[in-house]
Amino acid sequence: MSKLTLAQAEKIIASAFAKGAELSLKPLTVAVLDAGGHMVALSRQDGSSILRPQVASGKAFGAVAVGAGSRWLDDNAKTRPHFVQALNGVAGGAIVPVPGGVLIRESKGGEILGAVGITGDTSDNDEACAIAGIEAVGLTPDQG
Repeated sequence: MSKLTLAQAEKIIASAFAKGAELSLKPLTVAVLDAGGHMVALSRQDGSSILRPQVASGKAFGAVAVGAGSRWLDDNAKTRPHFVQALNGVAGGAIVPVPGGVLIRESKGGEILGAVGITGDTSDNDEACAIAGIEAVGLTPDQG
């Protein structure tokens, strides 16, 4: 079983921030969790608002919790709101069901190593930065 390292998590964050700068995005906050939902690294850019760490973590935690990117959770929140509400209830409110939480896989369809959650700009832009960060370390993003 492979494990997500701190060095990989730090490179994911740096690459996500670089993508945000390239796109001229608002300040981002990036959380990287391992496959067990535990924090490996978290970083906030200057100017990030105070709840951003919780939102970024919630996007990543939701992805790991259901084994699908948070885009899947967002789709289900629209079509099966009671399911997502119940899921979030059993998770103690820790899930943020909007795009920006992307699974980290070894390869397409491969083992889940963790997830990246990003917040600060639009959900689509947050997700694009997560994908860029994951790809920068040679791993496979799965946004759901």
